[in-house]
Amino acid sequence: MAVTVTENGRLFTIHTANSTYQMKADKYGVLLHLYYGRRTEGSMEYLLTYADRGFASNIYDCGRDRTYSLDLLPQEFPVSGTGDMRSTAFTVEYGNGITGCDLRFSGYRILDGKYSLKGLPAVYAEKNEAQTLEITLKDTEGLVEVTLLYGVLPELDIITRSAVIRNASEAEVRLEKVMSANLDFVSGDFDLITFYGRHCLERNFQRTPVAHMEQWIGSRRGMSSHHYNPMMILAGRDTTETAGNCYSMQFVYSGGFSGCAGMDQVGQTRMQLGLMQEKFSYPLAPGESFTAPEVIMSYSGEGLSKLSNNLQECIRRHICRGKWRDQVRPVLINSWEAFYMDFDGADILALAEQAEKLGMDMVVLDDGWFGKRNDDNSGLGDWYVNEEKLGGEMKELVYWVHRKGLKFGLWVEPEMINEDSDLYREHPDWAMTIPGRKPVLGRNQLVLDFSRKEVVDHIFKSICKVLDHGPVDYLKWDYNRVITDVYSHTASDQGKVLYDYILGLYEFLERLNERYPDMLIEGCSGGGGRFDAGMLYYTPQIWCSDNTDPIDRLLIQYGTSFGYPAGCMGAHVSVSPNEQNGRVTPLNTRGIVAMSGTFGYELNPEKLSEEDKKEIRRQIAKRNELAHLIYNGKYYRLSSPFEGESAAWAFVSEDQSEALINYVSLQIHGNRHVTYIRMCGLKPGSIYRDKETGKEYPADGLMETGMPMPIAFGDYGAVQICLERV
Repeated sequence: MAVTVTENGRLFTIHTANSTYQMKADKYGVLLHLYYGRRTEGSMEYLLTYADRGFASNIYDCGRDRTYSLDLLPQEFPVSGTGDMRSTAFTVEYGNGITGCDLRFSGYRILDGKYSLKGLPAVYAEKNEAQTLEITLKDTEGLVEVTLLYGVLPELDIITRSAVIRNASEAEVRLEKVMSANLDFVSGDFDLITFYGRHCLERNFQRTPVAHMEQWIGSRRGMSSHHYNPMMILAGRDTTETAGNCYSMQFVYSGGFSGCAGMDQVGQTRMQLGLMQEKFSYPLAPGESFTAPEVIMSYSGEGLSKLSNNLQECIRRHICRGKWRDQVRPVLINSWEAFYMDFDGADILALAEQAEKLGMDMVVLDDGWFGKRNDDNSGLGDWYVNEEKLGGEMKELVYWVHRKGLKFGLWVEPEMINEDSDLYREHPDWAMTIPGRKPVLGRNQLVLDFSRKEVVDHIFKSICKVLDHGPVDYLKWDYNRVITDVYSHTASDQGKVLYDYILGLYEFLERLNERYPDMLIEGCSGGGGRFDAGMLYYTPQIWCSDNTDPIDRLLIQYGTSFGYPAGCMGAHVSVSPNEQNGRVTPLNTRGIVAMSGTFGYELNPEKLSEEDKKEIRRQIAKRNELAHLIYNGKYYRLSSPFEGESAAWAFVSEDQSEALINYVSLQIHGNRHVTYIRMCGLKPGSIYRDKETGKEYPADGLMETGMPMPIAFGDYGAVQICLERV
């Protein structure tokens, strides 16, 4: 049993393979958090201390006992209105601007299997792989009832958190703040690891000390955003890739979010993750319920690599779904950087012919195939085929691409609309605009109101009409601006619009997956602007960044790897000099970096030399040979591209029989010293052989001292070394 309950149903203990999580409903019915960390037995209540501290308020039940204060005690779901002046997880307003409630323990249930969330993505598992713990808390005045949900995947050291909030009163209440997960630590010196960025340079690694202040990350943009990823890690100050304690929170949600960590007045640390507060004020009528999106938590006592392995396996096997979850993805070529919007059907067929000769699997027709769409100022919303531009029907183009033995893919941006479109002229109120004001534009487009069912239904029907011409094998779902004008022309309350928008998005994607179960969907938002576990539930891969420069991609893919598997990262080889930053890099290096993702190409093969075409054929053959290891192996960061003169990473098979080392030189110097890269994850006591050279290495030596890398000549040299256990 992963979940056990003792002390007359008051002490709750969750065990995973390597961790223990414990909480207790105390004598006042307050659900206190006791412990999360390395697996242990027995009660951890001894960690709690009580003292009379100045300006620490006491709940009324305490009488004259001033040593009991929720401003000091660790809690599972701290709420506004009980004297806890730290960042709380829940704020409810119940009339005349009055806020606050007082939640006390009411009961619990233990269920086999993993809970699911209505309308929201969540970790899933077979019944014998997981357990669910439900703990019900009720407000002392009958205002609200909260059911805390804990999903446990013991073998992966994964615990998930969610909450269902029900209005138990006879009047409307408003939810003003909902954090899905809260962790309190009574002691410890921590660093906070977050992943910041911008368009074309997402998910940069940042590690800062947790101090007597609250550090916040989040997104007010209506999407999880390029700027902060909805994932955080608390790590001990001395934690490394291979040693030390670390704890993660990862949001299974694609909209606005807030996350924080901070140290309080007595040195305790609180970590939280949940919905963005700004522009969120959700009304609940009597009896109505609200579901908080899920947070995935994990603990590692063996450093950051083990934590990443836990999260990557959870995403790979228990978030991603459908036919493509366990399949190697097709090597594709995308028409965007080959033609942009200046193409016709003959161009796409010529691209397909080149792709077939190079050994690729799929051609993707990007933006410009629909409506009156010859630039990015018009046409969004008009999802009908521009047959004049293509020189015929879409089904004819799909037919001829399939005749060449290739799959066919299509780009769409369903959530957007241009003012210069037939749809906008017919339904201007379907766009999110504020009455009486000129709208804020992004890429000269507006956002469709996906909180409205009729809007979702119309766009779904229009796109399905195109897809049914196919069969279309792949769909790239893009989203190219933030939501600024938060207003629905039919909503009774604007405080619920952004949350309901994401529900509409998820409903659309769920229907799309059900209707086209064999179609591979790739998420995209100007690249990595919506790279989160919520989208991966519906789209098993996401375009990692619009920046395809391999040296910038080392930074982007390094940060992404802390919470997401390589097989989910959309990564392609593009031209050099790179079109985003002008950097010149070898084709071999571009291939090695892109190979640690889904793999594909963004270029026009007709402009390549015969030598480059030969190299591309070699890359595709190599990738196909290594794909099983890249998609299913354990991923190890061997050096950081943010530090030093090189970047290195590895994939090791589950049975430790194979390993792939990837190395890129970032700097060159005269009389350069040798770089030694230390391996991780090999089987101790074994010997590994280089498949290409036949040279043999002791596993313990590779992990203790490392392997000398070839001294590169020229900029940005790269090597791959394939090892097999002898």
